[in-house]
Amino acid sequence: MTQSTPEAANITPELIAEHGLKPDEYQRLLEIMGHEPSLTELGIFSVMWSEHCSYKSSRFWLKQLPTSGPQVIQGPGENAGIVDLGDGDCAVFKMESHNHPSYIEPYQGAATGVGGIMRDVFTMGARPVANLNALRFGAPEHPKTRHLVNGVVAGIGGYGNCVGVPTVGGEVNFDAAYNNNILVNAMCIGLAKTDKIFYSAARGADLPVVYVGSKTGRDGIHGATMASAEFDDDSDEKRPTVQVGDPFTEKLLIEACLELMALDVIIAIQDMGAAGLTSSTSEMADKGGVGIELNLDHVPQREVGMTAYEMLLSESQERMLMVLKPGSEPDAEAVFHKWGLDFAVIGRTNDSGRMVVKHKGIIEADIPVANLADSAPLYERPWTTEPPPRRILAEWIEPPESIMGALKTIMAHPSGCSRRWVWEQYDHMVMGDTIQRPGGDAAVVRIHGTNKAIAACCDVTPRYVLADPAMGTKQAVAETWRNLTAVGAEPLAITDNLNYANPERPEIMGQFVQSIKGMTEACEVLAYPVVAGNVSLYNETNGVGIPPTPAIGGVGIIKDLSKRVDMSAKHAGNLLVALGAEEGHLGQTLYQQIIAGGLDGAPPPVDLHAEKATGDFVRTLIREQAIQSAHDISDGGLLVAIAEMALAGNVGVEIFPYEGTLPAHAIWFGEDQARYIIEVSPETADSILERTRQNSLPARIVGRLGGDKLSIGRAETLELAELKSAHEAWFPKYMDSVSD
Repeated sequence: MTQSTPEAANITPELIAEHGLKPDEYQRLLEIMGHEPSLTELGIFSVMWSEHCSYKSSRFWLKQLPTSGPQVIQGPGENAGIVDLGDGDCAVFKMESHNHPSYIEPYQGAATGVGGIMRDVFTMGARPVANLNALRFGAPEHPKTRHLVNGVVAGIGGYGNCVGVPTVGGEVNFDAAYNNNILVNAMCIGLAKTDKIFYSAARGADLPVVYVGSKTGRDGIHGATMASAEFDDDSDEKRPTVQVGDPFTEKLLIEACLELMALDVIIAIQDMGAAGLTSSTSEMADKGGVGIELNLDHVPQREVGMTAYEMLLSESQERMLMVLKPGSEPDAEAVFHKWGLDFAVIGRTNDSGRMVVKHKGIIEADIPVANLADSAPLYERPWTTEPPPRRILAEWIEPPESIMGALKTIMAHPSGCSRRWVWEQYDHMVMGDTIQRPGGDAAVVRIHGTNKAIAACCDVTPRYVLADPAMGTKQAVAETWRNLTAVGAEPLAITDNLNYANPERPEIMGQFVQSIKGMTEACEVLAYPVVAGNVSLYNETNGVGIPPTPAIGGVGIIKDLSKRVDMSAKHAGNLLVALGAEEGHLGQTLYQQIIAGGLDGAPPPVDLHAEKATGDFVRTLIREQAIQSAHDISDGGLLVAIAEMALAGNVGVEIFPYEGTLPAHAIWFGEDQARYIIEVSPETADSILERTRQNSLPARIVGRLGGDKLSIGRAETLELAELKSAHEAWFPKYMDSVSD
């Protein structure tokens, strides 16, 4: 006989704590329910109120971010953000973290991170066309680092390569501060038509609720809760909460969903991501203003004897939930069976406003949808912040014995060396539309069948953010804007992945608050809104947190592929022109870290109006086809940027000695912002310099292409082949000793 209410469990303080709820949060749950919850209801609330799902520590501040603009079709609040590309095309994109799972089980953690972010994109009707990632590992000498790098890179490549979506860009960095909490942030971009976008709101009563994809197992249970807690010495015991992915099934799911979308029978669709069936059901019902009744007897299961609790909280991969038009079930089932995927009607919508879950004739959960989706605690946590550090003058930092020797040391160091070993593990050419391969300023992927392309990149400099969270986050936004600009793209919007330690510590919450303020200012001045994102907190082990790491993913549009450039130096005899103010800022730079032996002081200041003026000028020159190559100046400063262009084009540079008053090492290695190097012909150099004067943009000629070496005068020379060997040697040598 069916019970009218769920059976209450023996809820103890220990059980509540195991579910990640604090005593006051449990009291809030009791007030909503009016009675003790069942174990299943407790599990449902625990995942929906987890930091990972509810954003309870960050929602207050996230509301400050600029999220709209004429190019924005969909901002935050859906599975992914959407921007208009013109001609009826749109880009759908988002970035998300899989940090904790990747530390526990690097291959599957990274692989399922890639799979999950692709589902966020294709659930909106877009075909995924590009993946990127932002990876942070501990010190190279740490005993776990090599194993983690190997597993994460293999997981990203193994999943993305099998699905057939190119991995086209990203960043990889090492720092001892990530020894016990690595970061794996995955980004996906898809393309759709503006009149074929699908959303998650389940509007309408008596509609079939359909489960499609893989069967449900016990993997990933309480994954969202694990991702909302800091690590301790027992973190390896959490290995069972890491999901297991199947990229071949994901490929089938993409094709089946896109085929069904073409039949115009889907009312709402949602990926079963964090919190699995629980989150997808409750969020679809809440957005549509309806209730849903589920019968878990019909859920496809791959394990025997699964309970309602396990089915609702499982984070098994490659699963979707849909609400269909009545009567369309047979056609939809035929599509999914053709692709070898499960299809089951597991419930119906109604006008009750409640989520009712039945299993074997028993009501296991009966919860008001609005309370479940919207009543998670909203914390305005206490926060403190330190005054920004003082600027370090160049004169306070020792010059190197040799400028070229310092260049070689920086470019051979784990923080400055080539990442070729990483991106060669990925298939970056599959689908045939990758125009700019990894290793440049931004990836460029053709919009299939057109002469347009999207450009994309990921950036953040955590050492800047740790020193000054507001300024460092401004710089992260500005650098993505510069990298898109450097290939000729018009920057459109960003997605973010905000990685921080424990927000219950006021100093960590202060980092988050200041980062939001810096991001808000940068996005407003650059007209570069935030359309999607993710917050990952509690990246901390035994009280030691990561540096604040607000990874920024930028997306832009190139409207004419014939008018784009890359960073490779092109022709002997051409001149290199540096654009932007030179102040020789050495605080928090690679030079200070690697050559001077430690980081100190303020990061380089960011003048957002100078960023916009200089970037707009560079894009104008690219569209006029007045320059042959372009590169932004960032990590390592001017000399590193010149060297990167030379290596990319395999052509030497006669670098002209600096004749100003700043110390030479400050000019060559200072990381001043809002700067680019452009390659121009000798015939056009004077006219371009005249235009910079008219626009009040600082500029000077810094070198001439030619030969097979880098030289500054006669005393300072470095063979290009020697630099290339040093630059590309570290990563392969390091990874060759992988023993696992």
